[in-house]
Amino acid sequence: MSESVSTTEGLRRTVLLVAILNLGYFGVEFTVAQLIGSVSLFADSVDFLEDASINLLIFFAAAWSARRRAYVGSVLAFVILIPALATIWTAVVKIMDPVPPEPLPLSLAAIGALLVNLTCAFLLLRHRNHPGSLATAAWLSARNDALANLAIIAVAVVTIWVQTGWIDIVVGIGIGLLNADAARTVWTRAREERRQLNPEP
Repeated sequence: MSESVSTTEGLRRTVLLVAILNLGYFGVEFTVAQLIGSVSLFADSVDFLEDASINLLIFFAAAWSARRRAYVGSVLAFVILIPALATIWTAVVKIMDPVPPEPLPLSLAAIGALLVNLTCAFLLLRHRNHPGSLATAAWLSARNDALANLAIIAVAVVTIWVQTGWIDIVVGIGIGLLNADAARTVWTRAREERRQLNPEP
């Protein structure tokens, strides 16, 4: 087996495991977010579902041709953008009634999410320089999720002393913007791949 084939198979095994971890914790975090009415936690839970979808798509697409992978990269950019749109809608609804979320379940759910995302980021670390937009999408998603979890934990701590839902709303929107920037990065890299595959005469 050549080194490139071995590297691709290693990436496929990794993203499959990452997809399973993300899908499992999506159910946990989404349930808690609904129970306590947290925008930031909702944004992060939808992000877990998005990450599971991305990594499953990468698992199948990694075995395809370079041309098809480049187009899948463009699709992934839109998939990454979905949590940002869902978060904006949730934030608008929450602005009408900015009740602060319960700090304890918020912090516990965020800590659990952080552990899952750090595990995923560690698994994907050695694949972050894998050629193509697919591995870039997986790595950026895991990295951004870990950063988002740290922000949510900060929200939980601040909410103990400041009883307002606006901090949760702002952080939730920030997570959405982080996802939007990741979508832009993946789209740009996928477009460059397509340009290299179809050079102008």
